[in-house]
Amino acid sequence: SGVSSFVFIVNFGIDSYLKGKNCKPFPDGEIIFLTEKDHFVPDMTIVCDKNKIKANGIHGAPDLVVEVLSPNTMKNDRTHKKDVYEQCGVREYWIVSPESKSIEQYLLEDGKFTLHEAYAIRPDYELEMMKEEERAALITAFKCSLYDDLLIELDEVFADMI
Repeated sequence: SGVSSFVFIVNFGIDSYLKGKNCKPFPDGEIIFLTEKDHFVPDMTIVCDKNKIKANGIHGAPDLVVEVLSPNTMKNDRTHKKDVYEQCGVREYWIVSPESKSIEQYLLEDGKFTLHEAYAIRPDYELEMMKEEERAALITAFKCSLYDDLLIELDEVFADMI
């Protein structure tokens, strides 16, 4: 249920944001064909080149790929899939951990993924130990690199996740 909550919340915001723009969001279930043998079904993608969108899936690198970690997929999402996304030219890759309520944002720079930032919702016990200035300095939202004004709110992303 964590995956569906994430996809619903983030995709809902992104879907309405992208209305009238070139890029198209795809929720969980859309197959992407990257290499002869690497075909993945990410939890969410955004594709800005409509020529890549075919009846049977997406052919070529999406602009944004989101993978939600689970015990069964964690290693593959962080290694093989990440490497293939990088080699095929995915511009931005998010690894979402429902367990730690965190998002790692990787950006493609000079053909390599660089961890741009890791965002997380802090547990209440941690917040209670922080000074007011420290709490005020916490990052609670971030921008998708594809758009200057698309803000992703962590509280909204993880609202329904336990």
